[in-house]
Amino acid sequence: MAKVLKSELFANIKEIDEEKVEAALHVALKDFNKKIVVLDDDPTGVQTVHDISVYTDWTEESIAAGFDEANSMFFILTNSRAFSAEYTKEQHTIMAQRIAAEAKKRNQGFMIISRSDSTLRGHYPLETETLRRVVEAEGSQPIDGEVLMPFFKEGGRFTIGNVHYVQEEEYLTPAGETEFAKDKTFSYTKSNMAEYIEEKTRGQYTKDSVTCISLDDLRAFDVEKITNQLLAVKDFNKVIVNAVDYVDVKVFALALIKAMNKGKSFMFRTAAAFTKVIGGVSDKPLLTREELVASGNNNGGLIIIGSHVQKTTKQFEELQKSLYVKCIEFNHMLVLEPEKLEDELKRIVAEVEKDIKNGQTVAVYTGRKRFDAGSEEESLRVSVKISEAITSIVNRLSIQPGFLIAKGGITSSDVGTKGLSVKHAMVMGQVAPGIPVWKTGKESKFPDMAYVIFPGNVGAVDTLRKVVDMLCTK
Repeated sequence: MAKVLKSELFANIKEIDEEKVEAALHVALKDFNKKIVVLDDDPTGVQTVHDISVYTDWTEESIAAGFDEANSMFFILTNSRAFSAEYTKEQHTIMAQRIAAEAKKRNQGFMIISRSDSTLRGHYPLETETLRRVVEAEGSQPIDGEVLMPFFKEGGRFTIGNVHYVQEEEYLTPAGETEFAKDKTFSYTKSNMAEYIEEKTRGQYTKDSVTCISLDDLRAFDVEKITNQLLAVKDFNKVIVNAVDYVDVKVFALALIKAMNKGKSFMFRTAAAFTKVIGGVSDKPLLTREELVASGNNNGGLIIIGSHVQKTTKQFEELQKSLYVKCIEFNHMLVLEPEKLEDELKRIVAEVEKDIKNGQTVAVYTGRKRFDAGSEEESLRVSVKISEAITSIVNRLSIQPGFLIAKGGITSSDVGTKGLSVKHAMVMGQVAPGIPVWKTGKESKFPDMAYVIFPGNVGAVDTLRKVVDMLCTK
């Protein structure tokens, strides 16, 4: 498959009365009383929501606190994309047991969303298979099917004709032909979602067994037909949802709620768009400098860049053109030489503290050379070591930056949980489409600070520079 012009692929998609869909969904959500627990495999999954809690652990206390909230939905940051397969299975077993136990104690219906990468990376099908097995064992009804919806408009991820695409400028590239599909730990080759499922499940679920929700039916507002498709799903078979805009997700959500109200049960493996819709989260304007930089804090900002995907590298090259930013390279090749690594970290921390105290915004970045670490497990282990090293720079800071940005999934998770010691954050909203901001909790290293979580694979080439320039301009 070759890349295609987005305008050509979108040309034949029918229009739909969005106000009519919105009104119907508003009514349906009023009586949808399930607690929605989103297990987020890195911190970027809150990139469509606001005023929603994120817990950075899955203790019984944190899960109970999430169930206590008036909000129908809360997130648990698992950061499982940085886990080994074995540890992922172990921890998802614990999560599912605790969620099911808390729901049972309260006699509260619930649903679990395994929020995952819109470019199809991650521990799939391991995570959802583990969650399904445990939830059913804990006495819940059998889970009839698994819904996969990787659509994420803000990041340019669209599913059309069952093929998942990644937008690159004016073109859409089939996901299986992008750099993301070549990820050393989570590689795949198929762009057609039914074929992707067959590939990732190693034939346990064949492409012919997959239920496909078409754009034609969604745009025809044929809720009855889609509901009937969902009612026919059984034995944890897979459902893929085509989508190019939020209205498609909303029509699907209407059919889903009808099917669930008739007793059907599903597990979900989706990108961030679905969480916004099923959680009933409203739109919110992009956040401003006044909302993000604490009044009276004249220190420079700090940007931590750990991601090595091509988009991050291009965005970093553009950031270097900013008049506001000084760049400091961290020699990440030293992670395998502990003594030299410690000296390198001390050097960087001293330089960062001096600069930000003088009002200078600093970007600390890992060298762009990649480790050739061999196996998938070893590659992941080295990536985690690099992330932990660069994160420790934040942990060692004695003064609070004017703002803090972390670039990349594993990096931003480690900065939040290990560098800032956040246990509970509130999502403030987004600073640019698909780029979320946490407000750190009282328990954190820098309480009530705006923390910008910048995904490695989101935004245009100049988005990072524009965000930084906006935050630096008084």
